[in-house]
Amino acid sequence: MSVQDDLTAVQRCLDDLARSVGRLEQHLGTGGLEMRRVRTDADHLRESVALLRESASAPGAQRRPELVTIPDTPYDDSLWIDTDDEGLGARDRRAP
Repeated sequence: MSVQDDLTAVQRCLDDLARSVGRLEQHLGTGGLEMRRVRTDADHLRESVALLRESASAPGAQRRPELVTIPDTPYDDSLWIDTDDEGLGARDRRAP
């Protein structure tokens, strides 16, 4: 499946969820804290999927993160001249 197919499937499920929540509100009423939380959570899911759909369809959207190659060669020791040895203090002082 493509990303768009997956997003469409999620959207269909959210539509089913919205219908089910609507039926629950008819039976239980809309005033209870639990019902309001369920409605708010369902609305947040719809908003999140809409944002995800926008970002997935944006031109130049990066599908996978770029890999960074880390060389196996040791780092240049001159990079560490002005640093202290961790936990041992400065080079010109004795450790406690």
